[in-house]
Amino acid sequence: MSGPDTNLSTRSDTSRAVAFSDAIFAIIITLLVLDLRVPDVPPGRLLSGLLDQWPSYVAYLASYSYVAVVWLNHKAAFNRIREADRGLHWVNLFVLFSTALLPFPTIVVSHALQEHNNTDQRVAIAFYALIGALLCATWLAFYHYLARNPDLLKDQGRGGFFHVERFRALAGVVLYVLAGLVGYLVAPLIGLVIFLLLPVFYAITSAGLYQFPVARRITHRPPPTD
Repeated sequence: MSGPDTNLSTRSDTSRAVAFSDAIFAIIITLLVLDLRVPDVPPGRLLSGLLDQWPSYVAYLASYSYVAVVWLNHKAAFNRIREADRGLHWVNLFVLFSTALLPFPTIVVSHALQEHNNTDQRVAIAFYALIGALLCATWLAFYHYLARNPDLLKDQGRGGFFHVERFRALAGVVLYVLAGLVGYLVAPLIGLVIFLLLPVFYAITSAGLYQFPVARRITHRPPPTD
């Protein structure tokens, strides 16, 4: 039997969720850098050893950029959230879960590219794309939940922001899948280049798509009439 404060007991302010999420993002970035190490080379070969590790630097840059954009998106979203309920905590945990996976495919791609085995490189790129698409899918669920629960939002978050953001997350799912297919079927390095470019798109649009005319029309579209 539920008491009169049942609804209150499942809602809270967002400060603890934001603090916990920021700590997770910091740990993820720290894990990413652990794959960068001093090469084991004979004396006098340090420069060539460092240059041979270029896949580690590219993979780190791609994943660091991705995590940075995720953090910016997270901050922009929670700036528009007034309070959190149990459902929002769960979708936020799913976002953190998929983001925390990034160091693993980053290391897989880095090592595969340094081993120069084309088959392994294709699999590594496809694996990274799978995790990237999963992360975008969790963002899609996150934005969808907030779009369906406007009572959790501050006034400035109720103007259609999360409806538009769902499109951006869905685009990410499609683009990462395409990058994985190109990397696996055509050339792994092309997939890697796409991984570097995708965070640029998300960085440019990290505050939302409101600056684009198409998005403004979607956001301010009047509700359908019966």
